[in-house]
Amino acid sequence: MTFEIVNPASLGEPRGWNNGMLAPADGRLLFIAGQVGLEPGAAEPPGFSAQFATALDRVLTVVRSAGGIPSDVGRMTVYVTDLAAYRADRVALGQAWKARFGTHYPAMALVEVKSLVDRGALVEIETTAVIGGTRP
Repeated sequence: MTFEIVNPASLGEPRGWNNGMLAPADGRLLFIAGQVGLEPGAAEPPGFSAQFATALDRVLTVVRSAGGIPSDVGRMTVYVTDLAAYRADRVALGQAWKARFGTHYPAMALVEVKSLVDRGALVEIETTAVIGGTRP
């Protein structure tokens, strides 16, 4: 099972994401609620890149629990409270991404928000995956 990447030439070549992903037929949709990178009871919240890595790990825990693999992720929205911190940590974020997803890049959006519900949260990730299915 693989997604079909949809990147219209008129939109330019994306780097680190895709404009669209066409899911295989008969796959099961998995909607993953916002995952944050905070550990319950921690004295201090971790920094931005550590929270990003932990949030990715939690997303993949849900994907794997449903019988999927990282490349089953077709869409991801990353909410951050500080776009400057995101940009400053791009190297570490890229390393965290590649360690978990390799060269698989879903359709993605990055959204800066005023705050997140969990106190100390700097990043939250929402995801849609397609588990199983076949190519027509």
